[in-house]
Amino acid sequence: MLETIEGIYENGQIQIDRPPHNISDRTQVLVTFLDSSNIDPAKLSELIDSLMERLRQRIETIAGISQGFDELKKGQTRPIGDFIQDMQRKYDIPG
Repeated sequence: MLETIEGIYENGQIQIDRPPHNISDRTQVLVTFLDSSNIDPAKLSELIDSLMERLRQRIETIAGISQGFDELKKGQTRPIGDFIQDMQRKYDIPG
């Protein structure tokens, strides 16, 4: 799960505005420092949305790969020859 929480960096400490929801006590975070004198709120919001979407896509990709490895370990895969034949039939590809 991804969650963005605002906060303030002061005297070497980061103080967040509220506690995160459903996050374990030890969780990896990314911290971005913003120069408040140069911030366009609309552009910042667009950038954050774009970055979050790219991060979500990468997490989904990693989860899909992990699921594939789990299925492989459990023997829940099919031989490549069967897959190729199915694709040839489905898309009318000559053998």
